Amino acid sequence: MLAKRLSSSVRPALTAAALTAALLAPAAQAQEKVLRAVMHADVRTLDPMWTTQTIAGIHGMIVYDTLFGNDEDGRPHPQMVGKYEVSQDRKTYDFTLRDGLKFHDGSPVATKDVIASIKRWGARDPVGQRLFSFTEKLEAVDDKSFRLVLKEPYGMVLESLGKTGTSVPIIMREKEALTDPNTQVTEAIGSGPFKFAKEQWVPGSKTVYLKNADYVPRPGSEPPSAFAGGKVPKVDRIELVWIADPQTAMSALVNGEIDFYEQPGVDFLPILSKARGVKLLKPGKMDTHFGLIRLNHLHPPFDSIKARQAMYYLVNQEDFLRTIVGDSEYYTVCHSLLICGGPLASDAGTAMMKEYNPKKALQLFKEAGYKGEPITVLAATDHVTITPATQVLIQAMREAGLNVDAQAMDWGSVVSRRSKKEPPAQGGWNIFVTTSGTVGGANPVLHTWIGAACDKGLFGWPCDAEVEKLRSAYAFAHTPEEKLRIARDLQARAIEQVVYLPFGQWTQPIAYRADRIDGIVPNVGLPVLWNISKK
Repeated sequence: MLAKRLSSSVRPALTAAALTAALLAPAAQAQEKVLRAVMHADVRTLDPMWTTQTIAGIHGMIVYDTLFGNDEDGRPHPQMVGKYEVSQDRKTYDFTLRDGLKFHDGSPVATKDVIASIKRWGARDPVGQRLFSFTEKLEAVDDKSFRLVLKEPYGMVLESLGKTGTSVPIIMREKEALTDPNTQVTEAIGSGPFKFAKEQWVPGSKTVYLKNADYVPRPGSEPPSAFAGGKVPKVDRIELVWIADPQTAMSALVNGEIDFYEQPGVDFLPILSKARGVKLLKPGKMDTHFGLIRLNHLHPPFDSIKARQAMYYLVNQEDFLRTIVGDSEYYTVCHSLLICGGPLASDAGTAMMKEYNPKKALQLFKEAGYKGEPITVLAATDHVTITPATQVLIQAMREAGLNVDAQAMDWGSVVSRRSKKEPPAQGGWNIFVTTSGTVGGANPVLHTWIGAACDKGLFGWPCDAEVEKLRSAYAFAHTPEEKLRIARDLQARAIEQVVYLPFGQWTQPIAYRADRIDGIVPNVGLPVLWNISKK
C-alpha cells in the first residue's frame, strides 16, 4: 500500500517520552472524566471562519454555538434561537435568542454579537456570501431579537445558518467578530458546551477543552441529531491529542490510552474490529468524505480552460482510492460533483472525466500554450489522506511529461499558502489537494467548492457567472423536478469550467473504546464530541 509506505517517510519523530507526556493527565486531574481523542490533524488555527480546514471546524463546534443546527438529514432546527417567524412573502425573518446564553467569560450573548458574527462569516464563506447577496438588511430589534430582511424570497436561509461543513457560522463575541475576515482571530471565547483552555494548548501535542458548567442545552425533549437537538457536555475535559503516526494512534486506542480515534487507517480496521473493547462506527447514511484537486485559475497554465480540462485525463479515481483507502468496501468511484448517494447525484457532464490518458493530457497542455514551465503543487507531508493522494497526482503528472515543482510542507502550511493570490514564483501555487465532507457536497448551495464566485470564492478562484446563476436558481426552485434539472445543468457547467477535479469518495469509520465511552452521536461530517459520556 502506498499509504503505508508514505506514512513511515513523512511521520514526525515521536519519542516514547513525548507520547507519554501527551497522553497522561496530571495527578490533579485524576478524578476528572476525560475524553481523549485523536483527530485527523492537529489544531493550529483557532478561527473557524478564517479557514475551511476541517480541524478548525471541529474546534469551532466544541467551543462555539450556532443559531441553527442541521440534523442528519440536513433539516435545520433552532439551536441558539428560541423562536422565529417568517413573513408570508418569505422575505422577513424575525429571530429571538433563547434564554440562558452566556459566553465563556460570563457575558450574555446579545444580538450585537450575532450580527457581527454572521456578517463576518458572510464576508468570507461562499454560502454566507450567497445569503448576503439576497439580503437587504440584518438588524437588531433589541438585545435578544434581530431581523433579517431579504430582497427576494431566498429559500436557503435556515439551512445556511445551520451549515455544518466548514466554515461554520458560529457566534463569537462582538469583540472578535469585528476582526477583519481576512485576519485570524486568536482568542476562542464562545458560548458552546466546552471552553477552550488556551493556557494548556500545546500545538503539535495537545488541545484541551473544559466543560462549560454554565451551558444551557436545548430541552431534553429534543434528542441530538448531528448538530441539532440538545448539546450536553457529559465529560469534564476533552483532550485532542495529536499523534501523527497512524500506527501509534491505533496502538494508543487498543492499549486504552485514548478513547476515540476519528480516522483510523483502513489498513488497521481488521485489527481494530478484533481488539477487545474497541468498536467501529460508520457515521451515517452517505460516504463521509470526498477528495478534490483544486487548480489556481488566476495564473498559467490553469488560466486556460483547455489546460484545466487536460487534468481530467490524469485522474484515475481507482488509483487514488486504492492508495488512500485500499478496501473497496469503504470507497466509491464517483464522477458526480453532487455527492453519489445524495438525492442530486447524476452523470451530467461527466464524460470527459472517465478516461485516463496522459498522452491526451499533455497534448491539450501544449494546445493551451504550455511549454514546460514548472507547475507548483503544494504537497502536504502529514495528512493521512491528502499526503498519499497528492503523491498519486504528482506521479501521474510526471508520467505525462509535465514539469512538476512539488513543494513539501505540513498541512498547516498548505492551508496558509493556498490563500495567496500571487504567482507561484512569488509564493503562490498552481495545485493543491484536499478533502471535504459529503454533507455540504450533496446540496448545490451548501457545496462551497462547486462555486465559481471569482475573487470572492474559495482558493483557486474559479470565475463563471453561469455557475453562480444556477446555484442561485436552485435556492429559488419550488419543485423537486425543477431542483433536479437545475442541479444537472449546474454540474455540467461546473465540470466544463473545472471548478475542481474529484477523485472519489469514501466512508471513514470512527474507532472508539466501547468499554470506556458511550453516547456518540453519528454524523457525516464534523464529529460530534458532546453527549459522549465516560463509563
